[in-house]
Amino acid sequence: MMAARWIVVPVAFVAFALPVFAQPQDTAAQSLARNVMQTELEANRNDHTRWQYRSHYQKPGEDFLFYVIETDGGAVKKKIRASGKTLNAAELAQEDKKISDFVSSPSEQEKQRKNGREDDKRAEDMLRMMPDAFYWSVKSETPDTTTLAFQPNPNFTPPSMEARVFAAMAGEIVVDKEQHRMKLMRGTLVNDVTFGWGLFGRMRKGGTFSVERREISPGKWIIVETHIHIDGKALLFKSISEQEDEVKSGFRMTPSGTTLQQAATELKQQPPDTLAQR
Repeated sequence: MMAARWIVVPVAFVAFALPVFAQPQDTAAQSLARNVMQTELEANRNDHTRWQYRSHYQKPGEDFLFYVIETDGGAVKKKIRASGKTLNAAELAQEDKKISDFVSSPSEQEKQRKNGREDDKRAEDMLRMMPDAFYWSVKSETPDTTTLAFQPNPNFTPPSMEARVFAAMAGEIVVDKEQHRMKLMRGTLVNDVTFGWGLFGRMRKGGTFSVERREISPGKWIIVETHIHIDGKALLFKSISEQEDEVKSGFRMTPSGTTLQQAATELKQQPPDTLAQR
């Protein structure tokens, strides 16, 4: 599933970005970007591994540590700490009930799969558009990596809401030379992005995102850090905020054939401190 490996910048309104001035296209850099995106798409199609890991998730008012187990039938997770403190017995029991309710609900499982498919499609569309959505250049090189810089291509017409905001970003990607895999992607919103030509809101210039990926096992690349910090106003007065930070760690491959029920049982039986230190 690509959703576990990629991120899509979330946007809720049709957006319009002011044009920016861009340097001419470096066709060699663009070709490398296209090669990298195609490699990622092919790798995702052939990757059927499932993982379990810790997820430290933060947003305003929330600071949680989860343990997540992916299976072929879906993923289950359990909150084990809040603001650095282990949940008490009542809170852990509530988490166990959420897991039981999910495992016994085919409709909730299908909802999760549907959301995953939609995230996968958005992520795939983003990868396919990236070589043409930006002007590319080589920023720097090391013996192991190439860093490509990108900035908006004013001749590109974004096909979707997410694409309109994403295409207004400038930033860089760090590419593993040997495998043509993306190690890091980060960007900054280079212009204000208006919703409904400014009548309904605005995303402020300067918003940032970054995604770091790591080779967890040979040929298996996974997101290990995600940071999104975008602010604005919508519907004249209401603030919108995409402020999220997630750090994943302690990756272990889920044994082949593990069922949702087995994953749920493991989460319930393992002490939270054990899960937190895996």
